[in-house]
Amino acid sequence: MVKYIKSYSSCILIIIFLILSACKNRNLNYITYYNKVNDIDSIYRFQKDTLTVIRQYKKLFKKYSPKNQDRIQEYETYIRLADQQHKNFGGKKSLYKLIPLVAPNWKYKNKDSSFIQLYQNYGIDRREMEKEISQWEKGLNKKMIDSFTVAFKRDQGSRKDSNYEDLFKNDKKNAEMLKWMFENEGFPSLQKIGLWNGDFLMPSGSLLLHIANYGEYHQYFKTKILEYVKSGECPPRDYAAMIDRYYLYVLKKDTPYYIYVGQNPVKDSAAINRNRKSIGLPSMKHGNAIIKDYNKTEK
Repeated sequence: MVKYIKSYSSCILIIIFLILSACKNRNLNYITYYNKVNDIDSIYRFQKDTLTVIRQYKKLFKKYSPKNQDRIQEYETYIRLADQQHKNFGGKKSLYKLIPLVAPNWKYKNKDSSFIQLYQNYGIDRREMEKEISQWEKGLNKKMIDSFTVAFKRDQGSRKDSNYEDLFKNDKKNAEMLKWMFENEGFPSLQKIGLWNGDFLMPSGSLLLHIANYGEYHQYFKTKILEYVKSGECPPRDYAAMIDRYYLYVLKKDTPYYIYVGQNPVKDSAAINRNRKSIGLPSMKHGNAIIKDYNKTEK
């Protein structure tokens, strides 16, 4: 009887711990995470202090489930730097956690010999990686993929035809579809729909950018998508580009984030940097350095 009570009590404690952990994760604001990543990346990019970068990333990833943002690739950078410095980054467990983060772009990532070699050094071969990618693909939301593919093809087709009447009509259809999706399925993040449907590339940022022209739903998307930035599902850059485009083409005003830019010069870089920080984007100087370094590696 005593043994049963102890076992029952242990189960209750485990359940309470899991509930508290889930609540804690739901309350995490990823804008705070992005700003911390920007701080750490700045140390890495400008100060070249590798050991500090490793320590700070390790601390950050204990609190937040990692992202692997385009161009910064913070989780992969952390693992690579730690491996180079012979520091413990979690070994196989962390490498398996990285796979879903690179999975959306696997058709390009699997050609990176240094990436494949990193896994092989820890006893994970390409076949095992392909198996993990296959499992990840099975977990994608097929209903969202189908809906998003229809919307994306409609969006791209409108812009090829250069028929402005059809363009705005289709933008409205896509805005309504996205609103329905947000309220019924959630945000079409990379971890829900991936980046490719077969050979068809469909980045969500492009669709968000184009619905910015349709003002009827602007306030809804401005508010709703910011929630997805905070939850870590929508990249800050995609949100900023959508808002910038609305300011530029609808309001005819200077852009607040200077991600989507027109011909207007920057009038107040301090204000732009404050706006950027408020949603987790790097400063203009830091952002330009990221782009410059990224372009170097792509050549």
